[in-house]
Amino acid sequence: MVDSGTLFQLGSKGIFVALLAFVIVWSSKDPDKYRKLVWVTLFLTFDVIMFGAFTRLPDSGLGCPDWPGCYGHANPLQAMEHIRAAEALMPDGPVTVMKAWVEMIHRYLAMGIGVPIIAIVVIAWRFWLQSGRTVQKFSPHFPVALLIFVCIQGAFGAWAVTMKLQPVIVTIHLLLGMTLLGMLTWVGARQKDHPPVAAAAYNLRIPALIALILLSCQIALGGWVSTNYAALACSDFPLCPGALIPQMDFENGFTLWRSLGMTADGEYLPFPALTAIHWTHRVFAFVVAGYIAWVCYKAYKIEGLRTIARGVLAALALQITIGIATVSLKWPLALAVAHNGCAALLVLLLVMLNYKARIPGAAGTNRGPDQLDARLSAAPNDNA
Repeated sequence: MVDSGTLFQLGSKGIFVALLAFVIVWSSKDPDKYRKLVWVTLFLTFDVIMFGAFTRLPDSGLGCPDWPGCYGHANPLQAMEHIRAAEALMPDGPVTVMKAWVEMIHRYLAMGIGVPIIAIVVIAWRFWLQSGRTVQKFSPHFPVALLIFVCIQGAFGAWAVTMKLQPVIVTIHLLLGMTLLGMLTWVGARQKDHPPVAAAAYNLRIPALIALILLSCQIALGGWVSTNYAALACSDFPLCPGALIPQMDFENGFTLWRSLGMTADGEYLPFPALTAIHWTHRVFAFVVAGYIAWVCYKAYKIEGLRTIARGVLAALALQITIGIATVSLKWPLALAVAHNGCAALLVLLLVMLNYKARIPGAAGTNRGPDQLDARLSAAPNDNA
């Protein structure tokens, strides 16, 4: 059990991280502090996702095998005796001094997200009521959903540790983090007036949504690769390994409820199961990349969506390059973390594309295509 003093110390570290975010907001020259708070919180969430990858990929998730503290303490320094003892028993095991610090820093950063989100909820409600519930950008529904999501995300973070990095729990933890990032992007997009978008963009809303869903599925497959440590199951590219369609065990590879490295029957996970996990992620990547590229091609032809389409295409090309390089160079940690971060960037950009594709429809029934096109001709041609 963690005593109240330890909980206070843990909470104070999370508040310290949040204070850094608040300092950035209040020292900013941006007069709209609420908008600034949303985007700073989004940036902090992106950082936590990146550091989460840095925690997960080198097997630091059990650096402190209990939760919320580290052997009942608020930081690894206080738990050094336990950490040293565990490291002496298993020098290459999951508990080392470095891994303990990596895991706890990830927890401190994650705790720091909750405080700004609470502030976002409070400010949104205040402005929403002051406006007579008429200013939609202050609608508290999304901020409240953010608060619920961050609580669920924290719960899955705890379960990931207490359930010894069970792959399905860790993968859901990753997906919830990406969802939180996407929701913050949507809230942030609502805080500014966007340049006009051609009415044709409204026809792209369904394809753009499908692109985001496909990307989410691909991120889930990527999470399944990393949480099962299947990154090197296919050690060459484009073959795997040495064959276009290698021997694979899909049944054991995609059994969701099982322990790390084990089958549902308690046997060691066979290598063909790891191959099936990696191969599926690789093949589905081509499907997702092709579809997103097609959506970007359609978006590029629409006034008001060209810049975001270029951004998505650039991030997509970078992600494919990093993915191939990660396999070819035998999974260097820096590239693996960058691969995770680029996936988060794609989520951010595709959410923004989805938002912009809905601008013509959100303009109201009293503003038809002719009026929108008139606004386009009168507006600066920044193609944002």
